[in-house]
Amino acid sequence: MFGAQPETKSGRKGIAVSTLLVAASVLALLRPAPVLAQETELRGEVSESAILTDQQRKARQLRVQGSQDQGTPATQTAVDQTLANPYQPESPGAVPDDDQAADAASIFDQPQATDDPFADNQTPARPRRPSTARQRTTDANTKSDTKAADKKKAKKKPGQTADSTASTAAATGDKADPAATDNDGTNRRAVTIDSVDRQKLDPGAERTGSIEGQKVKPEDDPFAAPGIKVGTFVFRPTLEQGFTATSNADASSGGSSAVLSETALRFSSTSDWRENSAVIDGYGIFRNTLSGQKINDARGRIEGQLNVDLDHDLRAIAKLGYEAVPESASSPDAIAGVTSQPLRQTVDGSLGVEKDVGKMRYTLTGAVTHDFYGDAKLSDGTVLSQKDRDSTLYSATLRAGYQVSPAITPFAEVEAGRRVYDLRLDSNGYERSSTRLGARAGLELDMDDKLSGEFSVGWLREAIDDDRLPANAGPYVNADLKWSPERGTIIGLTGRTTIESTTAAGESGDVLYSGRLTGERQIRASLTANSALGLDWRDYTGSDGHDLILSAEAGLTWWLNRYAGLTTRVRTEKLTSNLTGRDYVANSVYLGLKVQR
Repeated sequence: MFGAQPETKSGRKGIAVSTLLVAASVLALLRPAPVLAQETELRGEVSESAILTDQQRKARQLRVQGSQDQGTPATQTAVDQTLANPYQPESPGAVPDDDQAADAASIFDQPQATDDPFADNQTPARPRRPSTARQRTTDANTKSDTKAADKKKAKKKPGQTADSTASTAAATGDKADPAATDNDGTNRRAVTIDSVDRQKLDPGAERTGSIEGQKVKPEDDPFAAPGIKVGTFVFRPTLEQGFTATSNADASSGGSSAVLSETALRFSSTSDWRENSAVIDGYGIFRNTLSGQKINDARGRIEGQLNVDLDHDLRAIAKLGYEAVPESASSPDAIAGVTSQPLRQTVDGSLGVEKDVGKMRYTLTGAVTHDFYGDAKLSDGTVLSQKDRDSTLYSATLRAGYQVSPAITPFAEVEAGRRVYDLRLDSNGYERSSTRLGARAGLELDMDDKLSGEFSVGWLREAIDDDRLPANAGPYVNADLKWSPERGTIIGLTGRTTIESTTAAGESGDVLYSGRLTGERQIRASLTANSALGLDWRDYTGSDGHDLILSAEAGLTWWLNRYAGLTTRVRTEKLTSNLTGRDYVANSVYLGLKVQR
């Protein structure tokens, strides 16, 4: 029972085949690679199924070779060859898979020496099968695409071709191969238009909604002047033409009523630069009598400011201006019995440099102001020269401030200057040149649009060179504040102290204090109301004389569109003085058309 079994012919054949398989495997592993061969491609992951398929393929090759060596009948050889090559193409042009080709190269074979320039037989390197992990990922993606394509096919109308594969099959009469859409790494998968449509677009390449469909942010001031682009500046001109009915045409004690034609031209130009900035403002007012007291005068001013950022945290501010104004009939220097008062022209300029050191802020400013007067035309036709009133004021101001917070900066400043007359002696033999000294302290505010500006108080004095004349001196008040309690409402407060010199015999001049309280309210986008209250106090040097001037004004502007509007205002002004012949009252009403661009 446990004895040795007799050895049969089939048993010997199996042992021989096994021996050959082992020998072939050992020879394949021990076979040396060509000397100049190089591994130009890294191998991927090899699965167990691939190893088993390779062993079966080599076993079939050995059986075919063994049957040929042992003279196996032709019938048996044909059967083995048929088993070794079971693939039969079903359509023209089809090629067998790698694992079904009898002469396919093994994945364990050494690569060809394709990079050896001295090799006798060079064959192009054959692309390797993808790794199992990559193949599984590709198969998963292919299945998901196939499912999506099947869903689209189900939605198509009857009679409509599903895809290009079905159309080709119907035209040729061949069966559609379901395996044609599988991706196994060697067969190509058909790419359809549907699959391209399913690809995700780059978010940056997606289409956006039209501009017309988006919500447009409303303008803060829809009736503001749009401006005209002139080079690197934005120019905003305004032209106003109207009529004034007044009870006192020249605002003097002897004035009478009149109807005047009034034309006002104003403009503002702002630079559109990246770093520095410049602003140019100007106005011109022309009045002419239509009926009543004869008035024909013109006045105007133009000024510019340039702000430049320098190195080392330095900022330069330059200003230049020109003004032409006829002498007021209520001025202390007004000349009686003239057909027209002399024209006073002023050219002024200043240059300042600012420097911040920590929280300290320093400013040094130099200014020059030159006043010159035209001749006065008397009623008898003669001309009275005013050259002895021409003068130039040179001044320098040094300010030092400490920034307590970004909104509050207290400061102190000192001023020194010299007023020089063109003529050393005036027509009465007085030396009118003087020395100017001043000191003041104040507060600078910067709370954005809520509250901004500055105010200061101090003392100012001008000592005249002629010892017979007392110095013009007095308290100094200066203010320029803007307050916005709510949106659309702006309250302004301005104050100024001016020393007015004179060439009257035995008089030094006076100190004029001027104050204005203004208000502007945007009732509607197209309707704006404004008002102003004024208070002026003139104190004459060397006497107890004084003038008190009170004024009030209210107006409305109704914009028809962005470029045109109607404007009206009423004004009253009253001067009360303890000097004889200076009191007057003037009331006026204005109605006009304003255009802007």
